[in-house]
Amino acid sequence: MTRSQPRRARGTVGHAYSALNLRLVLASFGLVIMTVFAVLAFRAALIWLGVVCVVFAVVAVVDLAVIQRRRAARRREQPGVRHSLFE
Repeated sequence: MTRSQPRRARGTVGHAYSALNLRLVLASFGLVIMTVFAVLAFRAALIWLGVVCVVFAVVAVVDLAVIQRRRAARRREQPGVRHSLFE
């Protein structure tokens, strides 16, 4: 069973462990910025910097997948509840 919060986390249903919507926005921003920086680094022949940016972009993709999974679990636990950016 997937839960919206990891086990033994400090948060509760009323007070979330992390702001999932805010994390979604920040991870999306990181993905876009790191992708742009990777393209620019590869075009400038800075291969090592491009590889570092690609690694960070992959980390952002994994984070997006985890966030979406937790958001889906939260929707199943609390159907019909709308959450703001900071909760």
